[in-house]
Amino acid sequence: MKTTTTQSWRRFFSSTVIPAPAPIPRTTLRYLPIPYRSLPDPVGQDQDYITVAHSHLIHADWSKLESMAAGLNDLRTKHIFLRIQRDPVLSFKFFDWIGKHRPPLVNLEISVIILHILTRYKRFRSSQSLINRFLMPDEKKKKKKNVKESVCSMIFYEVLNSYRLCESSPNVFDCLFKTYAHMKKFGAATEVFGLMKDYGFFPTVESCNAFLSSMLQFERADIMLSFYREMVRSRISPNSYTINMIMSGLCRSGNLDKAMRFFEQMEMLGFSNTASLNILIAGNCKKGLMEHAMTLKNSMIRKKGLHPNTITYNTIIHGFCKQGRMNEANKIFNEMNGPVIGVKPTTVTYNILIDGYSRKGDTEMSCRLHEEMLMNDIKPDIITYNGLIWGFCNLGKMRKAAVLLKDLNDHDLQPNASTFDALLTGQCKRQNSEKGFQIYKAMKICGHYPNQNACNLLISTFCKNGDFEGAVEIVKELMLERWMIPEKTTLVNMFRNIYKTGKNHLVSRLELELLGRQKMIADCITAGQILAKQSSILKEEQRKSDEA
Repeated sequence: MKTTTTQSWRRFFSSTVIPAPAPIPRTTLRYLPIPYRSLPDPVGQDQDYITVAHSHLIHADWSKLESMAAGLNDLRTKHIFLRIQRDPVLSFKFFDWIGKHRPPLVNLEISVIILHILTRYKRFRSSQSLINRFLMPDEKKKKKKNVKESVCSMIFYEVLNSYRLCESSPNVFDCLFKTYAHMKKFGAATEVFGLMKDYGFFPTVESCNAFLSSMLQFERADIMLSFYREMVRSRISPNSYTINMIMSGLCRSGNLDKAMRFFEQMEMLGFSNTASLNILIAGNCKKGLMEHAMTLKNSMIRKKGLHPNTITYNTIIHGFCKQGRMNEANKIFNEMNGPVIGVKPTTVTYNILIDGYSRKGDTEMSCRLHEEMLMNDIKPDIITYNGLIWGFCNLGKMRKAAVLLKDLNDHDLQPNASTFDALLTGQCKRQNSEKGFQIYKAMKICGHYPNQNACNLLISTFCKNGDFEGAVEIVKELMLERWMIPEKTTLVNMFRNIYKTGKNHLVSRLELELLGRQKMIADCITAGQILAKQSSILKEEQRKSDEA
């Protein structure tokens, strides 16, 4: 009963995800019988060879075993593995030895036998490494040979056929499913899950959580919830990690109503913790629904008997700071730090507030918070200083920013790209393109590069100061060294000003040096020419009207 990857993927997909279906008792399900594959008994020379090789193995006499390598074949190898299967360490050493001395024997059947041995004794890291190294490469071979059967089903049925022969455990199927989940091969993972169910095997909740965790990175809440429904049908009991990941998926996709309904259902089943509510609070803060986030925080204390923690308060404070509502953010900070709640602020808490006040231009309050950190023995980090430096640079107060830059050495901190971006922005706001260019060169020496906004600002500053040579140099370096294209409006304005001043040779030189990006440059040059001509026409019309 084989299924294709597409069919197995559809098995989980459903647009209706709540409520979850009632579980089906496993005793009422009919499973397919597990096949049994036997090996021919060794006779004659095969029997003698296996006995001698086994003796060399258990005595770790690898030199004598090497002299017998030429006589090793597929049948003998399998029987040797069956004899030493109670020792997973020796089995894996023998497998590595075969890979070095008899590589053709490392085929799918042999690899699966060692997989059975490793998973039976819960050597899961070695098992996953084995799947990655020896079983997954078969996918490339299959594509070359145009084999229609999926690789994961080939591996599954090979594991199934040798299951009883190796006296294996269900761990082997669980490991296969979990490895596909970690590798983000979701089609293969769902196909293995379906095949496991057909034969009465079920992954552990930890393996299911690995699948959900990998899916969460792609923000596919629909598939996550459908997979959860399949878990419930299969009587795989979820834990708090399962619930929190599904809620995270719903909140990230913006389905806050579904996330809330799901939380209420899980609360009735006894799944209610601070982490779950923190996820809901973060989802509301992300969408700017701060009043709803505050309601959830208050209900946590009053109704649910839960205690908000540092993450709860940091999330809400960050939400208010993003909206520029610093008074509300400060109230939450005072509540957090007060005697009733007694949750101690961390470096992250202060960083959020310092950044929020700096972006509002209140550098005085940012400095107060920094002093408070030091008084409370809370160690500032580079993010703390970046927030302070950004606040002063944004106001053009470069001397105070320079003092903070010197303080970095006292705290064994190194400036990063954000630090340089702030300094660069500050110099550009003061129309000091020369110092801005010096910071740009210092960034390159330290292995950092400014972001696109800072680059656009530096180019514009050069143009405002009439230094078009410097602006062209920055554009050339960005596009040749970093493959970063400045904003089109920045380039158009630069070319317009160049044409207006009659320095057309700079445009020609830039065109020659940027041969690989002529389309983008050509469009900007054309737009710049048109704007320059329009500007000169308007000036001429204005001159004539003034004379009249």
